Amino acid sequence: MIPANDAFQLSLKHEPNRLGLHSSAKLPFLSGARRSQSPVSTRATAPTSSERPAMATRRTSATSNANGNAHAAGNGHSPQQPAPTLTANGHTTAPATKHARKGSRSAAKGKVAVLHRSWSEKIIHEWEIPRKVLHSSIGFLTLYLYYSRGSPEKVVVALASGLAVIVPCDVLRLRSTRFERLFEGTVGFLMRESEKKSTNGVIWYILGVMFALAVYPIDLAVVSILILSWADTTASTVGRLFGARTPKLPARLPVLPLPLAPRKSVAGFAAATLTGAAIAIGFWGWVVPSVGAQSSWHWPEASGWLGLGVLGVVAGLISGVTEALDLGNLDDNLTLPILSGGCLWGFFKLVEALGA
Repeated sequence: MIPANDAFQLSLKHEPNRLGLHSSAKLPFLSGARRSQSPVSTRATAPTSSERPAMATRRTSATSNANGNAHAAGNGHSPQQPAPTLTANGHTTAPATKHARKGSRSAAKGKVAVLHRSWSEKIIHEWEIPRKVLHSSIGFLTLYLYYSRGSPEKVVVALASGLAVIVPCDVLRLRSTRFERLFEGTVGFLMRESEKKSTNGVIWYILGVMFALAVYPIDLAVVSILILSWADTTASTVGRLFGARTPKLPARLPVLPLPLAPRKSVAGFAAATLTGAAIAIGFWGWVVPSVGAQSSWHWPEASGWLGLGVLGVVAGLISGVTEALDLGNLDDNLTLPILSGGCLWGFFKLVEALGA
């Protein structure tokens, strides 16, 4: 019998049947190799005897790892990380790890946080909802004090005590960066961006309310505060929603040479006018008779709905014009109750003089 190696060297035809082999698959070193057309290439790609134990060792360890992972999963313990998989181009792809999953969750939380901040900025700075809620609530508190026959003098003293605390805090806010961060972190959601470098609008609001309560009769003071609280808020809200669809107000009134704010729109002016008219008609037509308090409004020649209609038109125009006035650096929280209450009082005096 001629050995296989001698058959190759003598260029004899290689017959596996002579070696007792019916297929090359029975050769262990040929089972993992790729077949070729010539025996020489097959022989060149076959693993050596020194590599075969290493291959067997790797197969054994892979089998043991798979069994170990299966046992670990069955016992309730977390299995080991899966091995990288081989792609078609020969590269390995790392499996998804716990860090990758944490990274995806962190990215999702980051997107939610950004969305939350954007909505918070819209609610606080663009729509000014917390500020408008506080602004409007003062009107309800004023009505409660009127119904309960509260003393205007005591309210003025309480507001002055509040100013004694708010004004020093506002001065310190403008001078100390550290206190500014603390102040704005506490009540900054009630402030406009333009107020963060100037006087807080709450100070002007309190001063306007104090002036109305201290100077005007109680019913005129209540109506002027309601115009500040409700008409101003309505004009701001409607102006933001529909102001872009309506023309801007002229620079000055067509009758009186009073300057109007260039940012004001017809939509906001109409909203303030209608709200002021509703406040006057509702207060002197229903609230004052139900309370039984003394009223500054007397017009015997035009009583009933006719008188209330005239009063509503005048009060509405006063409310719309005073809300739209541009008085330079003066805050409308200060000027609106003072001017609206003063104009209404002057109209009442004119009606009284004409009736006499």
